[in-house]
Amino acid sequence: MSGYSFSLAGADLIALGAGALWWPAQQLLCVSDLHLGKSERHLRRGGAALPPYETRDTLDRLGVLVDNLAPQTVICLGDSFDDDAAVQALPESERSALEALMAQRRWIWITGNHDPAPVGLGGEALNTLSLGPLIFRHIAEPGFSPPPHSAGEVTGHYHPKVRLRGASRPAFLLDHQRLILPAFGTYTGGLCTTHAALRGLMAKQALAILTGPRALPCPMPR
Repeated sequence: MSGYSFSLAGADLIALGAGALWWPAQQLLCVSDLHLGKSERHLRRGGAALPPYETRDTLDRLGVLVDNLAPQTVICLGDSFDDDAAVQALPESERSALEALMAQRRWIWITGNHDPAPVGLGGEALNTLSLGPLIFRHIAEPGFSPPPHSAGEVTGHYHPKVRLRGASRPAFLLDHQRLILPAFGTYTGGLCTTHAALRGLMAKQALAILTGPRALPCPMPR
């Protein structure tokens, strides 16, 4: 499976071209910003009707990764649902597909700004998770100063994208102490890496790792 290998705080990780993070030593798969139920939430709140297929597509793509990698642990890094009500509105077929993915493995829901409450689907709901040298949370802390037991921060939230030759691609952002994941959900926009919010978070030598058929690293455009 296509990926870019790197080390963060001594942990050997792989940024997959599919937009997920793989930690081989822990048999751990991490995805961020699934935003399941976005089309339902959009219509419920008076927005235009969107094709209601994004949840199934997101789960199908996640299912491919789970089947290929057989992770022992899956971390969903916040904003897994577009809001709390979207959990209850999941069609039975999609709820069953999600439950099948969760079966026989540790499944961790990190709370996000769209889904701050436990989702009620099993698994563990946590605000943050410290595992080995890494800490997983939804939103990067601007003043993050790593404590001795947790020297690298893994987050999502910003849906980073890189614009090249008029087209944009979701991307991981990586520096010496921080990794920001792209959004994995099908109906998700993105924030260009030239935005001040991302420029302020990432060190000057940061990399952008573009997703796609191949995971391609390049200097983070500023």
